[in-house]
Amino acid sequence: MLRDYFLEELRNVSRDLPGAEETVKWGYDIVFQVNEKMFAIIGEWRGDLCLTVKVGKQAMGVFLEDSRYFEAPYVGKHGWVSLKLDSAPAAEEVSELVRGSYELVRDSKRRSRPGQARR
Repeated sequence: MLRDYFLEELRNVSRDLPGAEETVKWGYDIVFQVNEKMFAIIGEWRGDLCLTVKVGKQAMGVFLEDSRYFEAPYVGKHGWVSLKLDSAPAAEEVSELVRGSYELVRDSKRRSRPGQARR
């Protein structure tokens, strides 16, 4: 099953990410988070199994030029994209997306703490 394959890929990547946790949200979507902030989601959107990750607002355009990607529902305006997993992305691509999203989310949490200097 496609969902199980990619879920296992995300679990393998997340094991090496400090503080990463897996949870279920909205009844069905599997969410990976760090410091209680989401960094990767596996779920369905309009019949497609998708991986949703944060890439940042500045990088979104590059991803959206690829027809496998689309602006993520609800969070796209904050720099998130979804990748259709039935397009058979390579495990390396999934790993890079998840690690990059983790870094963005983890670092944004650090920058937003009160009293901490912004970079």
